Formats: sequence, C-alpha cells, structure tokens
Amino acid sequence: MGLSEIRARMDKACAAAGRALGDVELIAVSKVQPEDRVAAVLDQGHRVFGENRVQEAAGRWPAFQERYSGIILHLIGPLQSNKARQAMEMFQAIHSVDRPKIAQAIARLAQEMGHCPDLFVQVNTGEEPQKAGVLPGDVDGFVADCRALDLPVKGLMCIPPVEEEPSLHFALLAKMAARNGLSGLSMGMSGDFERAIAQGATHIRVGSAIFGERDYG
Repeated sequence: MGLSEIRARMDKACAAAGRALGDVELIAVSKVQPEDRVAAVLDQGHRVFGENRVQEAAGRWPAFQERYSGIILHLIGPLQSNKARQAMEMFQAIHSVDRPKIAQAIARLAQEMGHCPDLFVQVNTGEEPQKAGVLPGDVDGFVADCRALDLPVKGLMCIPPVEEEPSLHFALLAKMAARNGLSGLSMGMSGDFERAIAQGATHIRVGSAIFGERDYG
C-alpha cells in the first residue's frame, strides 16, 4: 500500500469527518521492519515513527538520527520500569502508561532529568485479562494520580479487541478523554484508522499498511 496511499486515505477520512487535515498525526510503526523499508519511508520525508520495544529502538534509531534530521519517536509498546530512563532519553512520547509503578518511575526520572516525554494513558477498553491497560472504571482516578505527580498526560490510548467493532471502543476512549480534559487520542491502526479518525483520533499507529507485512521469523 505505502505511505502516500495512507496519507491520501487519512486526508479523505479527515474531510469526511469535517476535520482539518493537520489534526491527525501519523505514527509509522516500524517495529520488526527491515532497515531498508524504514529508510525508504524516511526518504519520502516522513519523520514520526513508533516502536514497541526500547531495546529494538536503541539498536535502530541512533544511526538513522545521524543521517536524517527531525525524527520523532513514540513508544507504543509496554514499558518496564527498569527501561524507563532509556525510554525517556530516546522517545518524545510514551503511549503505554498503564500502572502506578511506571507512572511513579517516570515522575522520579522527570524530576532528575529535567524533562519528560508526552504521556498517554493506555486504557484496556475491552477489559481483556491478557491485555495491558487501565480498566475504564479506573481511568479518572489514574489520570488524577498522574497529574498529582506533575506528569504531562496528553491523552489516552487503546487497542480494541480484535473481534469487536473498534468504533465502539474509540467512542468510549473519546468520552473518557473529554471527561478528563484530555485532547489526545491515540487510536486506530492499519485496519481501522479511518474509523478512529471519525471518532476523533489525534494519533494513528499504522505499520504494515505502510511498510508491508512483518516477518517475525
């Protein structure tokens, strides 16, 4: 499919939703993708990328950052507290704040380092036992706790259950964000980002539709 087609589909979805074209940030999810595919997207001028693992990003991005200016990195996968310092040094945004321990670790490091990435609270909208994220009933309290730690919470993030209509989960996330005075909505992936844009997404996370299918072998 490729970057240009995704951008065209984003523009069409924004127009259909009555939203400005610049309202939605495209995060190109480069996890597990070969270096040449990532370089090809960089060569097309795209600069916002998402990674799932701190270690993988640490091995990939320093070399690219020497060659290309203006790269912005988002951590969209789970964060362990022992990787928090490295993540805060490398990423401009973290989308997976999902428990008090990680919020407290980030808050301590932010005081020490004098800066903090933009933060999104991950919400388990489907209440799936195997999935990370704050449960919907706990979101308001968790956001308040993060704010009490002076953390820069910008919005909420979700990954809907694969077997359910994603729009219902996107609408739920948008409602929770509005209730908490949060403008950021990190939602929508390769298969459903147009529906996410219709529900107010500010950040969409698209990988295989840009780079091609991942080879985990």
